[in-house]
Amino acid sequence: MSTVLAWGNAISGALGLTGYGVSSVTVPLQVRSLENVVVQNISSGRNHTLFCLRNGKVLSCGANDYKQCGQEGLSSKLDQVNCLGVQHVIQVAAGSSHSVALTQAHEVFTWGRNDSGQLGRGNISKAEQQIPKLVKSLAIHCVLQVSCGNDHTLTLTNDGLMFTWGSNSYGQLGLGRRTSEYQNLPELISCVRGIPVQQVAAGGNHSLMLSKSGAFYGWGRNSFGQLGLNDTQDYSLPQQCRPIRSQRIKYICCGENHTACLTGDGRVFTFGEGSYGQLGHNSNNNEILPRQVIELSGSEVSQIACGRYHSLAYVPKLGRLYAFGIGRNGQLGLSSTENKSIPISLPISFAPSCDHRGTQSSMQVNNLGPELRIRSIYAGGDQSFIIAQYADPPFESDDFRIEDPSRQILTLSQSRIDVLRSLNAADLPPSEIVDDLEKIFSSASCLNGSFLLPNDEHYGSNSKKHGLDMNAVRKFFEDLGNVSNRAIMQHIITNIEQHLIPLLPASPADVEALRLYLILPECHLFDVPKLYSSIICPFAKNILSLDRVALKVLDSWWTSNQPTFFNRLVVIYKQCIQYLLQLPDTVNPLEVTKRETGLLTSFEMLQKLNQMNEANNQIIPYHTFYVPELKDKVNISLDYINWLQQSTNRIKMGGVTIQGTYLCNYPFLFDGPTKSVLLQTDAQIQMQRAGDDATRHNLMGLFSGFAMSGQHFDLVNPYFILSVTRQNLLQDTLRQLQGKRSEHFKKPLKVIFENEEAVDQGGVRKEFFMFFIRDVMDPKYGVFKINDESNLQWFNYWTFEEPCMFGMIGIVCGLAIYNYTIIDLHFPLALYKKLLKKPVTLDDLKELMPTVGRSLQTLLDYDGDDIEEVFHLTFEYFEEQYGETRSVELVSGGANQLVNKSNKQDYVHLYVDYVLNKSVIAQFNAF
Repeated sequence: MSTVLAWGNAISGALGLTGYGVSSVTVPLQVRSLENVVVQNISSGRNHTLFCLRNGKVLSCGANDYKQCGQEGLSSKLDQVNCLGVQHVIQVAAGSSHSVALTQAHEVFTWGRNDSGQLGRGNISKAEQQIPKLVKSLAIHCVLQVSCGNDHTLTLTNDGLMFTWGSNSYGQLGLGRRTSEYQNLPELISCVRGIPVQQVAAGGNHSLMLSKSGAFYGWGRNSFGQLGLNDTQDYSLPQQCRPIRSQRIKYICCGENHTACLTGDGRVFTFGEGSYGQLGHNSNNNEILPRQVIELSGSEVSQIACGRYHSLAYVPKLGRLYAFGIGRNGQLGLSSTENKSIPISLPISFAPSCDHRGTQSSMQVNNLGPELRIRSIYAGGDQSFIIAQYADPPFESDDFRIEDPSRQILTLSQSRIDVLRSLNAADLPPSEIVDDLEKIFSSASCLNGSFLLPNDEHYGSNSKKHGLDMNAVRKFFEDLGNVSNRAIMQHIITNIEQHLIPLLPASPADVEALRLYLILPECHLFDVPKLYSSIICPFAKNILSLDRVALKVLDSWWTSNQPTFFNRLVVIYKQCIQYLLQLPDTVNPLEVTKRETGLLTSFEMLQKLNQMNEANNQIIPYHTFYVPELKDKVNISLDYINWLQQSTNRIKMGGVTIQGTYLCNYPFLFDGPTKSVLLQTDAQIQMQRAGDDATRHNLMGLFSGFAMSGQHFDLVNPYFILSVTRQNLLQDTLRQLQGKRSEHFKKPLKVIFENEEAVDQGGVRKEFFMFFIRDVMDPKYGVFKINDESNLQWFNYWTFEEPCMFGMIGIVCGLAIYNYTIIDLHFPLALYKKLLKKPVTLDDLKELMPTVGRSLQTLLDYDGDDIEEVFHLTFEYFEEQYGETRSVELVSGGANQLVNKSNKQDYVHLYVDYVLNKSVIAQFNAF
């Protein structure tokens, strides 16, 4: 059996003590009328108290002027609230003059004062107010928590929704509107939708909410700074108290105008009104920012409670209860009525927690006999209470820092999979399983509270830290994908499609509300591209419509995750495109719209991901974005022409004709063969234009009078002619290229070998390029050098050739590509990255010079502190050429600067930069 101790204001009988005849009780006294029952929890209002028993009954005592005790007549004596009938109550909450009970069926019953809508039952008669009745509008919800302020009530449901009703004089309902002084029916606080709520609490005229990862929100009255927002302005919408987010807040409670927070390591923060010392900061000042109660530092507090103007804190290791604040009615239990501005231990000791047995004296109150251990503490109004039990047999005190699973919102976990696996494909699943899954997959809050990192690692989630165990997410959905029950899968699909995705906001309330954007893509349903129109693409549209701040957070999370999770996103939307491209033609207007939306959304989503990939130095290889099917399913040449002209494009793909879309806006989707088509198309257009310009010039000359007057007129050849000899092919070519403008190179190329009759239909041109490349690679010119190991060629910065030679070679290479001729050049990827102005890395050097690259990687991987002795390197680059070894300092004074553990990264970076950039800058720029 439990023992209940009470002290404080006894005038109205709210302590449940009988036979004492005093107005104030200054020391804990046993409530004798509760000796033979087990009290589950207690809630005390201004002048009345509710006791919830383990058997589901509710007892009440105290002021009953509004029938808040649910009894007839005066209620100074503790008695049962009989009007609750057979209801099994598991939690009670007391306001100033109204009462709330939460039943085992998770229904809410209210009674008492109702002039500000406190009962949440609409406009009801006075007789109806006095009897506990169901709040019908909440009957369809499963309520987990209830909390009462003076004249308002706050509830939390198992799908993460918060409902509120009652007085709104200070905006304490959090509804964002001040036109109504009260709300007499429960209304959803929609602005925090998606945040996984752990706890709700109501103060006098303010309200609080705590998220699963320690984000603390407050709204309502703030005259004394009780919201911790560094001001005294009232707020009608939830506002985050950012300074305390990093403190790992586990539990919150509040008094009339002050707030207390308990951290994971047992520290206490208070803020708000301090007029009576209720903040415990050794002053009577108000605090508008959270401030730690220093007097309690060094003691690990496990429970806190707030009355109107006083506070309690319990330290289980010592078995001591501390009190501070107003003492006028004895509510501090310190044998006096003095106020205390610092925590003072009650002059009696309780048994410490089981793991910390000490030598404290036994608790002796009214000759209770055996030693007592505190189970839980409560405060409300000007009253204080303890539920205690005999220390033998041993039991653990309640720890408010530990989540009570029965009071927490639904989440996904591996344990649910075990239940689902037991169902066969055709089984009708139990209603409770279906109900839970429907709520979870229709609730952003439930999903966002799932798969959190263990050991409180998810606390302090921010734009750099999402707090999710992504491996657990993947494991869960892999297992869910193997569940054979069809009904379960259909329920999940329906709720994601109809209830989750349509309600996702563009501006989520907090970073914790963004977690589902990491979770949902791991769902096996995203591997089913036929769900493109119901789930996959609507989800992408939500991402693309997020505001800039939210998108920036997602970018950070995606890039901080392992590449495999980012890669999955790309694969999902590539699969959608591939699926749509293979669909047969249709003229059904609805189907046309669906496919068009699906394709465009997938393109845009992949574009977003590609931009992120490039901005973060390629999280995954660029070719992962390629969609090879585009070349065969779409007229790429026509799309390119329309894109150039920006005409009203009508392009056919996915069995439908889409207007106003250019695939060329998404070039990252094109693989090599597709890009080849584009290059050829572009070359044909350029050649056509050059030919047209030449023809136009000639016609204008012929008809402008020059020819008729006998004046000299030069006709422009529509082709670019190269006339060369086989003996001096290289010199002839370079001589003819000198001085030519770029417009000459845009004409179709024709090659003439002097003294030969062959007409160039493409074969002569191909032969020309083959011989040209052969001559350029001749060692006697020394233009390029070939690495013996990789067989790749690179610019020779020791060459005696002028940079103009490299410029001419670059032009010839460009002419070959432009004229559809494949030439045998073995350049490394680094060349093409440099042409695209992308940075080169050690990986590029490994490709060109494998041994050197591996050696540098070995240096980077070496973790010893003796790099100087092992590698003997300085900041120099050495190369042997023509039998001579040349040394180049990579930094000023590099010959005397040893490479060590702290600067090896700099050395490798400088080495790569010199070999691939600085040493060949003149040759590359000319090329």
